[in-house]
Amino acid sequence: MNIAIIPARSGSKRIRLKNTKNFLNKPIIFWTIKELKKSKLFDHIVTTSDSSQILSIAKKCGSNVLSKRAKILSTDNISTIKVVKSEIYKIRKKLKIKNFNVCCIYPCNPLLLNIDLK
Repeated sequence: MNIAIIPARSGSKRIRLKNTKNFLNKPIIFWTIKELKKSKLFDHIVTTSDSSQILSIAKKCGSNVLSKRAKILSTDNISTIKVVKSEIYKIRKKLKIKNFNVCCIYPCNPLLLNIDLK
């Protein structure tokens, strides 16, 4: 089983709420989720965020597992690996699966192509 994890924090310092900003008339996170789905490589696309707005947009874009992230995992000083490890733990409990492959894909990736994933 292959799972994509998108860590989409709301607290960008340079561009406020960048993951929800429109790029070619769609939220920027849309393009990442679209290519993940198009690749057909992943059984689940997990979006984790501290923002209900980002999670709502991700759901509309096709992310099939949404995970509200704790504030402690949403600070400037937290590493991506800590966020991913936390999500792996949650996935094991929520989806009741033990072994799976994980790919971390950043949400602000509008030029990502599914061929790059393959």
